[in-house]
Amino acid sequence: MKNLITIVGPTAIGKTALSIALANHFNCDIVSCDSRQFFKEMSIGTAVPNQEELASATHHFIQNKSIFDNYTVGDFEKEALSKIEELFQINDYVILVGGSGLYVDAILKGFDEFPAIDSSIRQSVNSNYEELGIEYLQQQLQIFDPAYFEKITAENPQTLQNPQRMMRFVEVCQGTGKPYSSFLNQKKNNRNFTPIFIGLEADRNIIYNRINQRVDIMIENGLLKEAETLYPNKDLNALQTVGYRELFSYFDGDFTLPFAIEEIKKNTRRFSKRQLTWFKRNENTKWFDYLTDQNKIISYINK
Repeated sequence: MKNLITIVGPTAIGKTALSIALANHFNCDIVSCDSRQFFKEMSIGTAVPNQEELASATHHFIQNKSIFDNYTVGDFEKEALSKIEELFQINDYVILVGGSGLYVDAILKGFDEFPAIDSSIRQSVNSNYEELGIEYLQQQLQIFDPAYFEKITAENPQTLQNPQRMMRFVEVCQGTGKPYSSFLNQKKNNRNFTPIFIGLEADRNIIYNRINQRVDIMIENGLLKEAETLYPNKDLNALQTVGYRELFSYFDGDFTLPFAIEEIKKNTRRFSKRQLTWFKRNENTKWFDYLTDQNKIISYINK
């Protein structure tokens, strides 16, 4: 039996340390699905494992892409599944670790298939968005797929403010004449492994304190200089992430540096809350306190 030990949880909770301990115990490799850590130009602000940690176990998908690459979650799904299949040829265990819920789901469940959309429709939707704003996309989705609009409003309202996601919904509706939701859950993606879900958690105040401390350490380690070198490319999709956006606003003169740092902490805390909400949806996850002895977790995996 092939087992994919999947470690999830909020940022700064200790997933990296646990993944290395488990990789050493089971003598296996680690596949990272932290979408912020793919890019080689971003190290400090993404909390990439340090050289000692990287040397302690074999990691895959850490700083393997450039911010200039057009790299999608679909690309990651194909590459990571291929790598996992390769690793299972030599070991019954692989560790999957990361805080990017969408990327975890890509490996474990895959994505639904959608028909090709004519480029003229995509351009039309994009032009209307640029002229009329996000409200246009919201109205279109409400017209074409009211049930899905209600579902998003109730479960994930921030999606309604995400232009890329909303344009995708609308172009599928307009291009097919069918509700976007009619294409969901149509395909069964079979996986040749058994996932074992391990979640790390802590009291909210502990998580928030660990986040605040991590941000302070990032600043001490040179995050400001790293962000400064990336600033000329600030509009790239890979750089639309917490820890960089706030410092770009500082370079733009919109924030003071102390305010930018506090914004990084605040937005990272919000991000951790969304991570927990996402991962808690999976009823198969066994949750452990972040201070749990690793041997207890290993005993659970071996059951």
